[in-house]
Amino acid sequence: MWPLSQQLCVGSPPGVWVCSTDMLLTVPSAPGIDWDGFQGVRVIAVPGSQAYARNHGVYLTNEQVSRSSSSKGTGVLTPPVPWVLRSQPCCGCLTCGSLKSSLWWSHSQGLVHNIIYKGTEAQIQQCAGPDGTVPLVCGVVFFSSDAAEQLLATHVIPPLDACTYMGLDSGAPPIQLSLFFDIVLCMAGGVTEQDFVKGGGDTSVRNARSVLWAALHAFPLSMACIPNASYDYMTTSASDHIRSLTLLPSSASHLCFCKTAHSHVDVCPSTPTLAHTHVPGLLWTGTCPTCLCALGSSPVSWRMALRSPTACWKEPCGWQPAASSSTVTSRYVTAMGVTPSCQWMGSRVRWPWLGYGIHGYEIWSALPPWGCLSGGAGDPGGCCPPQAQGPDHHWPVRHWEPGQTLCHGCKPWPEILQFMSLQPHDKAKCVRLAPGSCWPQLVSQGVFPFMRLGSGSGLGTQGPAASSQGPLEIGPGCLLSGLTVGSSSALQGFPLRDVVLQGHHVRLRDLPCRVFTLTGRLDDWQSPAERATYLNMPWAEFFHRTGIREGDVWDAETPQGSRCLLSARLFPVLHAQEALGLEDVLWLLAPVASERLARWRAAWRMSWQELLPCLDKAAELGARQALFFLQGQHKVRRVLLGRQDSSLLPLARSAVHEGYHEAVLGTLDEVASTAGDAGIAARALACIAEVLGCMARGEGGLRSGPAANREWASAFGRLESGDIAGGVRELAAERQKWMSRPALLVRAARHYEGAEQILVRQAVMSSCQFVAVGQADLPPLGHWVQVACPARLDFSGGWSDTPPITYEHGGAVVDVAVLVDGCWPIGARVRRISEPELRLISLGGTPQSEVVAELVCRELEHLQDYCQPHAPGALLKAAFICTQVVQFPSQKPLQAQLMESFRGGFEVHTWSKLPHGSGLGTSSILAGAVMASLYRAAGKAASTESLIHAVLHLEQRLTTGGGWQDQVGGLVPGIKIGRSKAQLPLRVEVEEIQVPDGFTQTLNDHLLLVYTGKTRLARNLLQDVVRNWYARLPSAVQNADALVTCHSLGSVWTATGSRRNAWHLGVSRWLLAA
Repeated sequence: MWPLSQQLCVGSPPGVWVCSTDMLLTVPSAPGIDWDGFQGVRVIAVPGSQAYARNHGVYLTNEQVSRSSSSKGTGVLTPPVPWVLRSQPCCGCLTCGSLKSSLWWSHSQGLVHNIIYKGTEAQIQQCAGPDGTVPLVCGVVFFSSDAAEQLLATHVIPPLDACTYMGLDSGAPPIQLSLFFDIVLCMAGGVTEQDFVKGGGDTSVRNARSVLWAALHAFPLSMACIPNASYDYMTTSASDHIRSLTLLPSSASHLCFCKTAHSHVDVCPSTPTLAHTHVPGLLWTGTCPTCLCALGSSPVSWRMALRSPTACWKEPCGWQPAASSSTVTSRYVTAMGVTPSCQWMGSRVRWPWLGYGIHGYEIWSALPPWGCLSGGAGDPGGCCPPQAQGPDHHWPVRHWEPGQTLCHGCKPWPEILQFMSLQPHDKAKCVRLAPGSCWPQLVSQGVFPFMRLGSGSGLGTQGPAASSQGPLEIGPGCLLSGLTVGSSSALQGFPLRDVVLQGHHVRLRDLPCRVFTLTGRLDDWQSPAERATYLNMPWAEFFHRTGIREGDVWDAETPQGSRCLLSARLFPVLHAQEALGLEDVLWLLAPVASERLARWRAAWRMSWQELLPCLDKAAELGARQALFFLQGQHKVRRVLLGRQDSSLLPLARSAVHEGYHEAVLGTLDEVASTAGDAGIAARALACIAEVLGCMARGEGGLRSGPAANREWASAFGRLESGDIAGGVRELAAERQKWMSRPALLVRAARHYEGAEQILVRQAVMSSCQFVAVGQADLPPLGHWVQVACPARLDFSGGWSDTPPITYEHGGAVVDVAVLVDGCWPIGARVRRISEPELRLISLGGTPQSEVVAELVCRELEHLQDYCQPHAPGALLKAAFICTQVVQFPSQKPLQAQLMESFRGGFEVHTWSKLPHGSGLGTSSILAGAVMASLYRAAGKAASTESLIHAVLHLEQRLTTGGGWQDQVGGLVPGIKIGRSKAQLPLRVEVEEIQVPDGFTQTLNDHLLLVYTGKTRLARNLLQDVVRNWYARLPSAVQNADALVTCHSLGSVWTATGSRRNAWHLGVSRWLLAA
């Protein structure tokens, strides 16, 4: 109803919309239907392929008839006015790079000439446009108010009154009319009254058509064909359903939407081979964001020896996902043949399903016989081993050994090569699913050692787990759904082919139960038994094979014409003495088994017609909802442990809305406590904060705020000490006390963000190992060591240096050291004094300015507030501790430490001409100046690289956070690029940029510093930036990508001195700022 009510109806005049519900319809957000001058009735069409139209209806317009006539006379095909050719993505998606000429219809003059249903090839060709598509009848009609009134007026005219209860209650025999072929068709311009009335079948329908002709024929019937729309008619055919699920390009090329399901397989943790690896799903994939290639990938811990297995196969794209590309299970499990090109339909990829097993991997495919494209198949010296034939001759098998080098000829199938044999596979322990098959919503809690795929089938809800008695074989043309873990043993030994096996939640009065149905893919549900099949074989053959009699499935009084699959009582529901299961329908596939036949006859059985009213829709939807969030929990683990840039915020909101937040919170607790990685644990805690924020539903105050309540201090202390697991447990226990109302939830969310910041600090402090301090001569008492620094401007990449972005994504910043009014605006000086104390003095804007603030520290207790940024002298106190001039905490008093190591204390002066919050990097550069002068005054020496990492360490101890671009900009002269990789420990590498002569002066001529008097504290912005990054909002991820990309453009500009070489740098910066 959404496409109709929110898209197609927009802008329409008064009238009545009629829409069929037996289809899947997708239309653009702005269909662009022209309603100017509209009168009568308008039908909505969508462009489709001629192959699909052979079994459906298409519209023939007057213009098409005219075009066909003119082309016959002149031999030239000239598109009429209503046809407009425009470029459009080949499959309706916005990401495909290739374009084709697509038909866009004009909506103003397309008068319908006729409606053709299941027409001949020539008739359908007549309806085709220049691009070969035809306007499909999609079940949507709009009646103007005049036409609707005229149609409604006929309900009192016999025999049309038989279509209403008034006529039926008056004794009129009921008649059935078609919306399109009895009502709409009478308004088509190319249909005569005689042909229309005579085509009505029996007398009552012909009389009804005569009335409709008189009432409606005068109204014009126009057509609006919606470009980029798609339509799929839902039939009762299992083949059509499987085709729709798998979206085979040959049969569903007219579709631009996709269907998804949620499925996964749990591998038994007791399995030795996989005990160390969590395997949440069936499908591994990595996706190239540019080419949308679906490539196989697997966890690194499985030790795959591959030729760049996750590299994009489209040249010249060199994309490679992270090594820990993870499981994608929010797709129907499908198995189809693959071509050497990517095949996407909307947001869903088609690729051959490759099974995995505990003991190894075996590849089954519906491809032509395997062979290396470069001719290396079977060559002992090449990469391609001799091919082996599977049990079915059209499923060739290929094996690769670990460490084997793959030749260029194998590259078109990287996702196939991904799944190779590590050890000899065990064919007795496998599930085999044929290509083209579908098994949506697979769930298992046992060992799932192996899966093979054949052609044309599918998997369904809570699927079986293979045990050591295997194998499970699911051949071509199968659809399995609604199966539970308990069904695993029943499936073993039954080679399924072209069957539909489903489990249903049924409620018989107050008794809930599970019922299984088994049918053939080619069965017709409504055809009489003498002309129909069951399990793809004639009924007579079925009766002969199983021993079932016709009287077992139909009552004797049932007419022969009514004996069909729909009314056959085949499916056991209850048994007086035994529980029923999947084997009570699977035996129908096997030869005669007298004990099964007797059990089947003794059970209470129902037909599908009788089962339909008993289906427990609430239980079925509940099971699917539970499965959705179970899969969501696996996604949480996969995304966090795999360090993926996927947002979990939509899942958090959905879990809160549906009442599954406790399960999601438990999963996040588990990941945070067991990851063994501070970065992963920090993101998990940030996700918990997001869930708590969602639970507050916009109430309870601002998300940003203080996070130092004493109730959380114990948990914070554990995190500070490195006990992440213990800290997470205490956080979870404390959280339970803060769940009762929105205000408490928001406060709890703030404290979880505080806990996350502790772990971020620990991750960043890994940079300490890159601080190398040497020994130097100790300056004499009273000798000043002075350091003056410039301010900094960043050309590009700012914020990419901010933890955790800098070590999770990688950062790159181009910045320049600048003087302010020709002076070094930031500085510090240090000297040793005879008194064993620390004198911390803040001056005005220059070294000669008056003292603004002075603080003297004589005890270690005076330093204990060093981690509180707003405490007096906090930065200088932290500098003494981080340079290890003072040991804190320590059992030795401060004065004793100073006299023992330096024969006195220290006096520190600092100054800055820049106002607080100027955005020029004052605090970090000042910290660098203080540490540089303090190192030298204490008889130590540190390189610039060491100072950059030392400032990172200091700011984490100070708890202000922050990145590294400020100290890089102020401590390294000139123009440079600072870079950090997406890894821990965090290391910053700096590359100075050599600029041409005259560039510095040109840059100076274009720089102007304007002081507005308004402060902009980075700390106030940092929480929002980090929160958005941890939520992996698409905008945040895209901005991070763009920021890092911009640094290279900035370096081109500065190195060449030409803005033309990097003109889009400024554009990129403006876009990011917007």
